[in-house]
Amino acid sequence: MAFPDATGPGGGLPDFGGMDLQGMLGQAMQMQQRMVEAQQELENTIVSGSAGGGLVTAKVTGTGELVGLDIKPEAADPEDTETLADLVIAAVRDARAAADKLAADTMGPLAGGGMPDLGNLGNLFG
Repeated sequence: MAFPDATGPGGGLPDFGGMDLQGMLGQAMQMQQRMVEAQQELENTIVSGSAGGGLVTAKVTGTGELVGLDIKPEAADPEDTETLADLVIAAVRDARAAADKLAADTMGPLAGGGMPDLGNLGNLFG
């Protein structure tokens, strides 16, 4: 496929049937910047989850990194470490679910319906 003259109107970009490629590029760059900012927000946000009525609390970042684990003394029965392990797992899963929800709420508008209207771009190849 031969492209139209790249030196014509449009700032050196080929003219694809009157589509504003500069505008689409600008929209894509803005979206990328918003995604970077949202990712940074997730990395800096701490969410928590708990198990056993608050006996074990796990803290994770919005990206799911475990950053804290609080265990109340009454949860630590030396004769029953299996229950404590189960509580830790449940608390981490609860915190991770909160992080996943936060990520979906934060990134959803950017990742879900993300592409701007591309006009007739889809008709270029078929």
